[in-house]
Amino acid sequence: MSDSSHLASRVQEGLIKLGMQPDEHPVNAYLEYLSLLAQWNRAYNLTSVKKPEHMLTHHILDSLSVLPYLHGEHCLDVGTGAGLPGMILALARPETHWVLLDSNRKKIRFVNHAILELKLNNVEAVCTRVERFKYSRNFSTIITRAYGSLVTIYRHARHLLSPDGRLLAMKGTDISAELAELEEAAITKHVHILNVPGVDKGRCLVEIMASSGSNC
Repeated sequence: MSDSSHLASRVQEGLIKLGMQPDEHPVNAYLEYLSLLAQWNRAYNLTSVKKPEHMLTHHILDSLSVLPYLHGEHCLDVGTGAGLPGMILALARPETHWVLLDSNRKKIRFVNHAILELKLNNVEAVCTRVERFKYSRNFSTIITRAYGSLVTIYRHARHLLSPDGRLLAMKGTDISAELAELEEAAITKHVHILNVPGVDKGRCLVEIMASSGSNC
């Protein structure tokens, strides 16, 4: 990894640009996660992003950009991969409980390793497909970063959403066809533009309401 003090400064600068207070964030824990990811990535190819500076912007700051939209305390990250965005959001909000879900065993093995190394007691990892997943309670927030189309996400995850819950899908900006599908299915949504420092490609967050009277 690059010099940790340099990366810490980059994280702090990014948080300020996101409108957040750096002293309210566990910056060192974010960097420890990045170090673990970089180590495992050399052997297991967990992410296509290789450079620490790009991991910082495209993983850490990208994940934190959705922090203001979390709803409630029981959260599910569908298709978490190497633990993104759920791991970072769990570090940022220790009062929330997170389940990180993925069907890829090597990625869940890394997530479990990171949970132990970071001593997180508000995160658990589960290796299964979301369509088959059952839990003791429903979730107030379900989030996904790279899972599938908006309608597919809704169809596969809605059985896990609490009655007043929110389904959050992190997307690029070219999603007009996906939004049209939601409208056709009468699914209520809001689109929030995300401005992530260091990420040139446009980002947005689609917020789907659990109470939507859909035709799906």
